Amino acid sequence: MATKYMIVSGFLGSGKTTSMIAMARVINRKYGKAGIIANDLGAKNLVDADYTRTADVDINEITGDCICYVTEDLVDHIHRLANGGCDLVMSDIPGCGIGGLDHVYLKLKQDYPGRFDLLPFTCLVDPERLRMILPERANINLPEEMRFLLNAQLAEADLIVLNKIDLLSPEELAADLEFIKTAYPDVPVMTMSARTGEGVEQVVDYVLSHRSPAEHKEIGYGSDEFNAAEEKMCWYNRRFFARQRNEENIDFNQVVDDFMEAIRYGLIEAKRNVPHLKLFAAGEGDDFVKCSLVGVDYDVEYESRLRNPYAAMSIVVNARAVCESQVMGEVMEDALDAIKAQYDLKCNIIFTECFGFADEGRRNGGRASRYAGSGLE
Repeated sequence: MATKYMIVSGFLGSGKTTSMIAMARVINRKYGKAGIIANDLGAKNLVDADYTRTADVDINEITGDCICYVTEDLVDHIHRLANGGCDLVMSDIPGCGIGGLDHVYLKLKQDYPGRFDLLPFTCLVDPERLRMILPERANINLPEEMRFLLNAQLAEADLIVLNKIDLLSPEELAADLEFIKTAYPDVPVMTMSARTGEGVEQVVDYVLSHRSPAEHKEIGYGSDEFNAAEEKMCWYNRRFFARQRNEENIDFNQVVDDFMEAIRYGLIEAKRNVPHLKLFAAGEGDDFVKCSLVGVDYDVEYESRLRNPYAAMSIVVNARAVCESQVMGEVMEDALDAIKAQYDLKCNIIFTECFGFADEGRRNGGRASRYAGSGLE
């Protein structure tokens, strides 16, 4: 029997991970069992993977490359989840990524005939990012090149889902829907809020009752505009263990608050931005903090906060920034130094990587150059 498979794409901060978890819960309740593949250009140590595990959803990771370039690895991961009882497998694609329709769907259709039941290639868009391409072309402090990526993602889709509708008034929702339907008249459009659950079941019902034609669409992949947009981005990933030097229990929610704000202000000072920065820190059992930042002009958003104080905490941070990799690395180091001094922390750096699209090694198939480090600071 063919394994049902779908890609969930979307710009940085559109809510792909939260949406896949929300959809998986509906699938598990109504249709069988869902599995998730978390994909990122960086190496392991992903917020999304750690967070997804708190939701009791089967998850695998493909890291260090985009699923567009590692078809055999992707097929292996899909089969592993299917062999574990998953009836449907979802994977995301890096948040500024395009080309999955050609490089994944068409390749699976051609090279693995009959083995995969390809569900609609689904692109999420959130109201804030949509403002980049609305007629008023709002300035949300992202380079002009980012508009190309968002347009290409929406044009590539078999289904567009306007997510985070809980943030919109009825009038705003109607206006956004009218724009999307006018701009992409051949693509079905649905709405939902992955956070509240509104509309999620309807989206799941749709994707499970439709199939992707898996046919090429011209979206400008590999063009000068694509390369110009990708070259604006850098990736930063770090996992570290923070311990209060006197072994005193402290409020790590406040530590996280101050760390995120230090990053935000460092980027503002450098005149750079971060379309998506995520942080996850786990305490005992189901006690964890997860937060994100979708731009230097916005408040930090929390999906969960710690209920208890702790003397030590493992912290993972992932950032996708419109910034040179060296500058981003310096901003993150300064932010870490600030919370170390403020809370008298000793930090064991378990893993760090920081790279840009144009950095050495990034052009050979999308692979990341990286450095890793460990040690006490």
